[in-house]
Amino acid sequence: MAAENRKITVLGAGAWGTTLAWMLAKTKQSVTLWARRTELADEIQRTRRNEAYRPEVRLPDSVVVTADMTEAVGGAARVVVAVPSRAVREILSRAAPSLNPQTLLLLAAKGLERGSGLRMSQVAAEVLGRAGGEGLAVLSGPNLSEEIARGLPAAAVVGGVDASGAQEWQEILASSLFRVYTNCDIIGVELCGAFKNVLALAVGMSDGLGYGANTRAALISRGLVEMAALVVAGGGWAVTCWGLAGLGDLLATCHSSLSRNWSVGNLVGKGLSPEEAQRSVRGIAEGVQTVAAVVEAAGGLVELPIAQAVYAVLHEKAAPVALTERLMTRRWRDETEAWSDFGVKPSQ
Repeated sequence: MAAENRKITVLGAGAWGTTLAWMLAKTKQSVTLWARRTELADEIQRTRRNEAYRPEVRLPDSVVVTADMTEAVGGAARVVVAVPSRAVREILSRAAPSLNPQTLLLLAAKGLERGSGLRMSQVAAEVLGRAGGEGLAVLSGPNLSEEIARGLPAAAVVGGVDASGAQEWQEILASSLFRVYTNCDIIGVELCGAFKNVLALAVGMSDGLGYGANTRAALISRGLVEMAALVVAGGGWAVTCWGLAGLGDLLATCHSSLSRNWSVGNLVGKGLSPEEAQRSVRGIAEGVQTVAAVVEAAGGLVELPIAQAVYAVLHEKAAPVALTERLMTRRWRDETEAWSDFGVKPSQ
């Protein structure tokens, strides 16, 4: 059967899942959108709009919306997982009995699992018994869903150990307004996508405290060094950090009020508690749990001063100004000190 005629299911009817279903349907895919709540699925199926998360998008009549997991994934040749990272294990466990072992999965959640520190592809491999990562790919990059829903040009990267699988997703997702690249460094793509949310929280706090462009630029550039350290420690390539999943997504997330992570950080910087800030922002700021997973998993073995400062503010009740104090009073050093760890040899 031709690829364009085969069923694709999107798990998750939040802002990103709804946007992805709309994108796929526009390219003439046979799309099913799964929503956790029956009332939400029924409303979207009836009105063709997701008023709660993406009201500006009208889903084509060809999109089937359901809360029945068996109906959603049964017979699906490809499945996009667009639920929050903390729900990926639960949702895939529910989907597993109805999933064909040959089904290709694209994980669109950006985060690490709290407690295990696992990347989303590792969680999927564990749940589905795909130890080698067969049929698994990840989607990352500067993809603010509201801009994509408005038809503004964007680019993304599909990471996967299987080049042919990544290229298949590239072909499925790409359009004149959505340019898709591939990258076989799935570790780097996932860790970049998760860690940029942590840095967006830091920049949001800085902006909320009233600091300026100098501070924001310092956090982004030094945050990129932390990102590279984390990626290399995890077995990925530092160079992936300079691509769409790293620098690209970092710039978008740190400079846009559409970013949930920046928004939560900004509200915390302005004096709200982390809990109040999260309740004030529609959707989930993935970085709040990711920073805990990163700090816990790193265990002090990777130097992550910005991440540790964000963790202290969000999970140890430290005052936001502690972010400044921690970073500005660290020991003096040469900027190139850690670069050799990334395969760069600074000239002497």
